[in-house]
Amino acid sequence: MSEANLEILASRAGLAVDWIDANGRLQHVKPDALRAVLKGLGHPAETDAEIDASLLELEQVQQDKHLPPLLTIDSGESLDLARYFEPDTLCRVNLENGETLELRLDGDAVLPGIVALGYHQVHIGDQDFTLAVAPTHCYSVAEAVDTQTARAWGLSAQLYSLRRLGDGGFGDTLALEHLVRSAAERGADALAISPMHAMFSADPERYSPYSPSSRLFLNSLYASPACILGEREVRNAIEAAGLADELHTLEQQALIDWPAAAKAKQRLLRVLYEDFRHGGHPQQADFLSFRQAGGEALENHCRFEAVQAVRAAAGEDLDWRHWPEAWRNPQSPALVQFAEEHRDEIGFFAFSQWLIARSLARAQQAARGSGMGVGLIADLAVGADGGGSQAWSRQDELLADLTVGAPPDILNRAGQGWGISAFSPEGLKRNGFRAFIEMLRANFAHAGGLRIDHVMGLQRLWVIPMDASPREGAYLYYPVDDMLRLLALESHRHQAIVLGEDLGTVPDGLREKLIGRSILGMRVLLFEQGNDGQFRPILDWPDNALATTSTHDLPTLNGWWHSRDIEWNIQLGLIDAPTVEQWSEHRLRERQALRQALSQDPQNFVDEIRNETDHMIDASVRYLGHTRAPLVLLPLEDALSLVEQPNLPGTTDTHPNWRRRLPGEAASLLDNDNAARRLELLAVARNQAHERDR
Repeated sequence: MSEANLEILASRAGLAVDWIDANGRLQHVKPDALRAVLKGLGHPAETDAEIDASLLELEQVQQDKHLPPLLTIDSGESLDLARYFEPDTLCRVNLENGETLELRLDGDAVLPGIVALGYHQVHIGDQDFTLAVAPTHCYSVAEAVDTQTARAWGLSAQLYSLRRLGDGGFGDTLALEHLVRSAAERGADALAISPMHAMFSADPERYSPYSPSSRLFLNSLYASPACILGEREVRNAIEAAGLADELHTLEQQALIDWPAAAKAKQRLLRVLYEDFRHGGHPQQADFLSFRQAGGEALENHCRFEAVQAVRAAAGEDLDWRHWPEAWRNPQSPALVQFAEEHRDEIGFFAFSQWLIARSLARAQQAARGSGMGVGLIADLAVGADGGGSQAWSRQDELLADLTVGAPPDILNRAGQGWGISAFSPEGLKRNGFRAFIEMLRANFAHAGGLRIDHVMGLQRLWVIPMDASPREGAYLYYPVDDMLRLLALESHRHQAIVLGEDLGTVPDGLREKLIGRSILGMRVLLFEQGNDGQFRPILDWPDNALATTSTHDLPTLNGWWHSRDIEWNIQLGLIDAPTVEQWSEHRLRERQALRQALSQDPQNFVDEIRNETDHMIDASVRYLGHTRAPLVLLPLEDALSLVEQPNLPGTTDTHPNWRRRLPGEAASLLDNDNAARRLELLAVARNQAHERDR
C-alpha cells in the first residue's frame, strides 16, 4: 500500500503528517492513525483504490470553478477572483444597508476593496456569493470602557456555584443579577462566567459545562422563571408540584446534586409551561415572537430534546447516531410526523429556551445598567458532544465521528480525549461558515464579551477517531484567517470583546494573528515564571492579554500555596511517589519565588493581623492590578480565599468537579472581609496602572 499517497491525501485533507510536540521533538503520524482520522473526515483510505478515489474527489473540489457560498476579506482589502472569472468582468454588490455597487473586476480579475462592514451579496456572471467584510480588529476593552489606556478589572465566577434564597440547589440568572450589581458597585467592568451551553435534558448525569449538547442554545436549568413569569406563578407552581421541601433540601447541600436538582427544576418548568400554555399569560406574544425568530435551528434543537425525552422514557439509547435511521436526518418525513405527534413536548423545550434567553438578557442588562463597561463575558466551549443536538442538526459541518483532545505531553503522557466533536473545515466552507457564524451570534447575544476556550482550535485541533487512544490522533487545520475575520465582524456588530484561552502549546504564528485582531490572550500568575523559576516582573506583563490569578482547571491561590492540588493527586493515585517528591520540591521553590516577586512592591508589607496566606493573596491581587494587562479578572474563589478548585483535570466522579458552591449569598458575597479588601486593592492598583501608563 502506498504510504506516500496516503500522506498526500492526509495533507490535502488538512491533516499534519508531521508535527512538533511539547518537548520540541518532531513527531510523525502513523499510517493506521491517518487512515482512521481520514475516515472520520469522510475520506476513506483503507486501500490504494480508496486513497486514489479520495484524492480524486478532493482534486475535483479544489479545481471547481464554482464559487464557495461565502468569502471573507478585511475592510478595504481587494479580493482575487482570477480562479473563477476573466478580467474586466462586471459585478454587482448588494450591500447590507440596501445600497448597490456596480463594479468591474480589474485586469487581474481582482474585486476592488469594499469598505462597508457586513455581509454583502455579490453577483458576478451567473454566480452569487456572500462577501463578509470584516474590521481589522475585534471590539477592544479600551472601546468598551471608553478610554485609550484600558486598565479594567472584573471577576470570574462559576455560575452554578452562586447562591440565593430559593435557588433550588444551584446558581441561576437571578443570583447572577445580584452578583453583577454588587460587583458593579465596587467598580468592576466585567464578570466572566462559566459556559451556559445547552446540556442534555434527558440525561442530568451529564453536567460538565464543557461537554454540551449544543453551543447554539442555553442550559434552561439556569433560568429564573420568577423574573419572567412573576413570583406568584412560580410559588403556585412549586406548591402544585409539591416541590417546596425537596427544593429546600437541595439548597442546603454542600455540593450540588445535579441529577436530583435538575429533575426538580424540570418538574417545576413543566408545571409552569402547562399554566403558561393554558392561562393566557401576557408574555405569550413574546414567547411566540422568540420561537419564530429562532427558526429552524431552535425547532431542530427542541425536536432533538423531545426525541431524547421519548427514548429516555422507554429506556432507549439517547445518542442520535444509534437512533432509527429515519430519525437521524432532522429533515426526514419521520421527524416531521414525530413533531406533529409531540407538538406540546417540543413546545415545552422552546418555552424553556425562551425563559433562559430572557433571563440571561436581564442579567446582562443589569450589568450594563449598573455601570459595567463590558458586563457578562460568556464562555465558549471548544466543541460539543458528537451525540448532541448541534452535531445532529449540522451533520455536514460537525465531525461526529471524531473527538477532540490533546497529544501526549509532559503533564499528560497518555494524551487527552475530551469527548467532544469539532467543526469540519471542509463542511464549514461548503456551507458558507453557517454553523460557525450562528454559534458566534448565539454566544454574543447576551454578553459584552466572549472567552474562547482553547483558542488554538481556530487554527488546529488534535482529532481522535472514536474509541481510539489520544495517541492515535492527528492535528487538523482550519481556515483560521476566515474564522478570525468572521469573529472580528461579529464582535464589532455585538460590541463585545474577545478573549482567547491560549494556555498550552500554541502553534507558530497564531499569537501574532490574535494580537493583530485585538483578541486578548490569557496570562495566569502561576504560569508566569521564566526558565530561572522567577516570576515575571510587573512591567514585563504584556498589554495584549488579560491577567488572572488562576482558572477553573487550576488550584486556587490558597490551594496552590498549601499544595492542595498535590494532595488530591496523591489521594486519587494519579501520581507516583517520585513524582510527588519532585512536585513538592518544585512547589517549595515556586512559593519562595512568588514571595520574592511580591516583596518587590513596597506596599506589600507583612500585616501581622493577617496570616501569610491572606497576605500572599492580597499581594498577588495588587501585583496583577499593577500590570499593563487591559483587563484583570479575579476568580471569586481567590477573592474569598477558598482552598478547593472547581475542576480537577483528569478526573470525573472521583473529584466533585462542577459541584462546589460558594459560601454566602450572591447579593452579599462581596461584603465578605477578604473579598471586600481584595476588590478595593485591585481597584486602586488598576487606577494607579492607568495613571502610570496614560
